[in-house]
Amino acid sequence: MSDESDIAFPGLELPASIPAQAYRVLARKYRPATFDTLLGQQAMVQTLGNAIARGRLAQAWLLTGVRGVGKTSTARIIAKALNCIGTDGHGGPTISPCGVCEPCVAIAAGRHIDVVEMDAASNTGVDDVREIIEGVRYAAVSARYKIHIIDEVHMLSKAAFNALLKTLEEPPPGVKFIMATTEVNKVPATILSRCQRFDLKRVSAETLAEHFARILQAENVTFEADALALVARAAEGSVRDGLSILDQAIAHSAEAITADAVRDMLGLADRGAVRALFGQVLAGDVPQLMAAVARQYDLGQDPAQLMRELLGLVHGITRQRLAPRRDPILSAEEQAALDAWAQALSFPRLSMLWQMLLKGLEEVQAAPVPLQAAEMALLRLCHAADLPDPGALVKQLQEQGAGQAAPSAPASSPSPAPAAALKSPAQPPPALPAAPPVSAPPTGEMPVSFEAMVALFRRQSEARLAHFLTDDVRLISFAPPRLVLAASGLPKDVPVAIARSLEEWTGQKWQIDWQAGGGEPTLREAELAALAALEAAMRADPTVAALLIAFPEAELSPLKQSA
Repeated sequence: MSDESDIAFPGLELPASIPAQAYRVLARKYRPATFDTLLGQQAMVQTLGNAIARGRLAQAWLLTGVRGVGKTSTARIIAKALNCIGTDGHGGPTISPCGVCEPCVAIAAGRHIDVVEMDAASNTGVDDVREIIEGVRYAAVSARYKIHIIDEVHMLSKAAFNALLKTLEEPPPGVKFIMATTEVNKVPATILSRCQRFDLKRVSAETLAEHFARILQAENVTFEADALALVARAAEGSVRDGLSILDQAIAHSAEAITADAVRDMLGLADRGAVRALFGQVLAGDVPQLMAAVARQYDLGQDPAQLMRELLGLVHGITRQRLAPRRDPILSAEEQAALDAWAQALSFPRLSMLWQMLLKGLEEVQAAPVPLQAAEMALLRLCHAADLPDPGALVKQLQEQGAGQAAPSAPASSPSPAPAAALKSPAQPPPALPAAPPVSAPPTGEMPVSFEAMVALFRRQSEARLAHFLTDDVRLISFAPPRLVLAASGLPKDVPVAIARSLEEWTGQKWQIDWQAGGGEPTLREAELAALAALEAAMRADPTVAALLIAFPEAELSPLKQSA
């Protein structure tokens, strides 16, 4: 259970080639022992410090966060802070434990009898929790507080959580619980409500890079700043992950940790090569682009990782355009390239690049030959770089005064492909000639028109009758409560149901005369005629006509019909 000392095994003799003091990985060697050495959790440290200073200590704390941000280390530091007696042996709880008194040393070594750690991943049952419940009945042997640390608490069974509830809410005096989890959503609400919760944040890449630099200086290892930046990015906010990668980088590098060695170790693409690749995509330089992709593949670069690097570059450019900032991890060359692209590329263009790269990444991951899928995705990007921007084209047409009707497309033009509906931002098409939507009258009131009467049927959830009235019934005369309607082929129950429903909703008896022919167009026919008129008016609009010529394979998408 100890992370601070080596355990001797009686009767075990080490070979002469193995030193008595075995090497400890960086993640254990540089594990934080005080709140001052805990990275990136200032808000939690301040809260705990104020609680200790004022004597307002909760009976239970829940520490949550992603892997490797210091949850278990924080639990041990809290245990030391509550039980520290100072160098003189008379101190009280403090936010800055001395680290030299007997409780601090014993807790750090994992051998203090009153600080009990339990791994809930391997002790999930109610019997394991019963041992804790039995143990809290006895006072601490030598410490000020008896502390139970439950790691990966979300792994406990439902019965185990239920057994812990009462003890967690009202533990005996001098007993504290500290729980840690990476999946707080799996912890029952009844447990969460009994704990003081702290969400440990991911550590920023800048903070990680500075921390790694201090460690390498202490280890007398030379390094490049760019190499540490790559390690910090790969850690994704986890200190332990970053230190594990750093350990691997030290072993991988013969003399100094270089950026090239870290890229080779992690399988990352050269950032300079990625920028050059992106520039070739924007320039539409297909021969150079294909040669660059082949070069990266020959160097062992995974095509999917190459697409991820391009996605990261587009994201960085977009952030730089919309929310400019100076990233201390980026070199001056990288920052200058991002600034230049952020000025040159519009947000719609960047959004299009992002969507196409994201689609390309999905294809690369699913393709039997990832390299071919990556090449096809990048070729699509090169082709898209040559396409005119619709917004810029509309602006150009307006500046050129494209006010005359455009000639019709030649008969030899290819058949149109489905595309987004085109409309003129400068000269909107005529309004729909149909009447505006009619609201149904409140129940008990007489509808003022045939359309309002049909809307009443829809509001009353009579979808079947509303369908017949819309598609099959023609109006001859509307004078409530008398109607003259025309229809043929209606089910026999429909006329009776319509009259009965109207009488029920309006409170008046309706007289409905049915004829076999004549009358106005049905509501559906009138709607379709209005939509056809609107589409014709849009096609006659000069700007829309010009756009259809500029994009010969485009067409006006079918207009949606109302329900």
